[in-house]
Amino acid sequence: MQSTHAIKVENLVKHFGKGDALVEVIDGADFHIDKGELVALIAPSGAGKTTLLMMIGCVEEPTSGKIWLGDEPVYDDKWLTKEQRKIRREKIGFIFQAPYLIPFLNIIENVTLVPQTNGVPKEKAEEEAMALLKYFDIAEKAREMPALLSGGQNQRAAIARALANKPQIILADEPTAALDITRSVNVVKMLKKIAVDQDVAVIMVTHDEAMLPLCDRILKIEDKKVVSQPVPENTKMI
Repeated sequence: MQSTHAIKVENLVKHFGKGDALVEVIDGADFHIDKGELVALIAPSGAGKTTLLMMIGCVEEPTSGKIWLGDEPVYDDKWLTKEQRKIRREKIGFIFQAPYLIPFLNIIENVTLVPQTNGVPKEKAEEEAMALLKYFDIAEKAREMPALLSGGQNQRAAIARALANKPQIILADEPTAALDITRSVNVVKMLKKIAVDQDVAVIMVTHDEAMLPLCDRILKIEDKKVVSQPVPENTKMI
C-alpha cells in the first residue's frame, strides 16, 4: 500500500563548519507532509528555513538523517543516488521570491524547458504548458517575453513552470515577500488550489503571519527542531 506522505524526514541534522566554527542549524527534525497539503514553514531569520527546504529539495546535503520523497528513500546518512538533479527535475517544483524566468526565452519556452529536458516531445510539452497558462489566466501571454509582463504575471508563469514537470512536491521560498497583501493572498490561495487540484505537497517558507490562516498546517523551526503549531483563525484582512 502506497503512503500518502509526499515528504518524510527522520532525525534530520544539518551542521555547517567544524570544530570551534561549528554551527548547528537543524538538529533532529522529524515530520511528514501529505499530498494535497499546503504547509507553512516559519522561523526567525537565520534559523534554517531555506536550508531545510534545500535539503528536502536534494540541493543541500544534510549532515545526517533520512529523507523520503513519496515512497522513495533518497537520503539515509548519505545520498542513495547520484542522480539528485534527476530527482529535482522529475519530482520537485521550485518557486522563489523572484520569478527567475530566463529573460531571452518567451513564457511558453520557460514553462516547457524542464519537460523537454526530461524528454517530453516539444508538441506535447507546449500543449501541457498552454493548459497550465490557461489555468493561471495568462495563456494570451504565452509568446511574450518576460520583460513585457507585469510582476504578478511573471510570478504566475513561474508557478506554471514549477508545475510543468508534474512534481509531487512544490517548494516555495518566500513567494509573497515582494508582493502587497492582496497579491500575497492570491498567490497563497493559488498554492492551496494547486495542492488540492494536483494532489501535491506544497511547503511555503514565509515570514508573513497574515498568510498562515490560509495554510493547512504550520511547521516552525524552534531550538533547531521542527515543531507543529496550530493554524490561526482567519482575519478580516484575509
